[in-house]
Amino acid sequence: MPVYRPSEGCIHIDALSCLRNTGITIYNSAEPRRDSLEVSVRTSRPSCQLIERIESILYSVFQVCWLEPEQTAGKVKPFFYTQGQAVLNRSFFPCADTPSVKITYSATIKVPHGLVAVMSASQWHEPSADGEFRFTMDKPIPSYLIALAIGDLESAEIGPRSRVWAEPSVLPAAKSEFNEIIEKFLSTGEELFGPYLWGRCDILIMPPSFPFGGMENPCLTFVTPCLLAGDHSLVDVLIHEISHSWFGNLVTNADWGEFWLNEGFTMYAQRRITTMIFGHAYMCLEAATGRALLRQHIDTTGEEHPLNKLRVKIEPGVDPDDTYNETPYEKGFCFVSYLAHLVGDQKRFDDFLKAYVEKFKFQSVVAEDMLNFYLGYFPELKQQDVANKPGLEFEHWLNVPGWPRFLPDLSPGDELMKPANDLANLWSSPEVDLEKVKQIDISLWKTYQTVYFLDRLLEKSPLPSGNMVLLEKTYPKVSKTKNSELRLRWTQIIV
Repeated sequence: MPVYRPSEGCIHIDALSCLRNTGITIYNSAEPRRDSLEVSVRTSRPSCQLIERIESILYSVFQVCWLEPEQTAGKVKPFFYTQGQAVLNRSFFPCADTPSVKITYSATIKVPHGLVAVMSASQWHEPSADGEFRFTMDKPIPSYLIALAIGDLESAEIGPRSRVWAEPSVLPAAKSEFNEIIEKFLSTGEELFGPYLWGRCDILIMPPSFPFGGMENPCLTFVTPCLLAGDHSLVDVLIHEISHSWFGNLVTNADWGEFWLNEGFTMYAQRRITTMIFGHAYMCLEAATGRALLRQHIDTTGEEHPLNKLRVKIEPGVDPDDTYNETPYEKGFCFVSYLAHLVGDQKRFDDFLKAYVEKFKFQSVVAEDMLNFYLGYFPELKQQDVANKPGLEFEHWLNVPGWPRFLPDLSPGDELMKPANDLANLWSSPEVDLEKVKQIDISLWKTYQTVYFLDRLLEKSPLPSGNMVLLEKTYPKVSKTKNSELRLRWTQIIV
């Protein structure tokens, strides 16, 4: 499939077609999220097979992203990438652009000399001398997970089944940040949720203008260069994307209105992996940060806002991305945690998750599929009619907006949260007690402790006059950090 530089917002794609005189006509318009590619067959038996090409079909390029050299890290060569989630790959190639349909694919990409193509594919064939790259994905995936990137790219091995791809100027830092970490995340995920079925787990460091934290494209996760903090402090983003290898990529929400089936389960999986590797207290600290984001969202939109449900009705013509918020992530996490709470045994619930993935792998599901399997797996809970427990009915969880009726216990994180709360209280005082401040050494803190501390300061902002200047003098490493999460909060406090 040759990919050409766009002219007037369009891209030329060579795709399948038929020979002449087949009686087949193809219609297509560029109306986003409404129209489809239509094929009209005049006779019930065309005179030949569909084996050739549709030539010169123009598709408006809504999410095929072309970056000038100035928008890349190296600033020498251009960069191209696609972003399919949620319904954007219909702008890239003709497809049934719904998560309810899964497909395999193969692709041939021809690029100019000096550029490299990479894709979310299970098989990468040796490129030809004239710049032709061939890829095959032999496992069924929804269309939104088909991804392509082209640029000045090199790679380095960072594990037995992982490599990192990046521009040459970024590659050394990327290798240092992620070396040998991915395998630990993968093996822990396999222990909890079953085999990793995607073969390789590679990482692509995107240019600085990439507007997302990460995208869980199978076999090749796209991530922001903001993760290169220099101290492994933002690797939790990778745990989240790797967790999608089981929840989202392997078992997928059949409808974007039930996005929580992807993200709620992935948040739960991420936090199980985090618990196994970094401990329960650290997981609770990270989850408290997520809960605060949900609280902020619901306070801003109002309890009864229709997007504050787990099951959202997406009207025709509405871009699912316009419904994006914290609810499917954090309220979804609370619902999955509630299901685990009903079981009452972590090992049994882990075994359920493994069985759930095995049952529905390479399929798309709705909430009823998951809940029916859950009640079948735990017949004693079905006998207790837990689905209709007053105030905590499964239907209430799915269809009623508002704050979660069940919150998992995060008190094991108090040992990490209390010092941060105490320090925030000291700095919000009109007269800062520097002796007490010095007794709390934040250089020994984990990153999320500092994030949590800054969140508490942000809640108390604006700080009393002069405190911000004193804060910067006291913690120069925080004010000058490369960690994007800390820099964001520091800037918000200043503003």
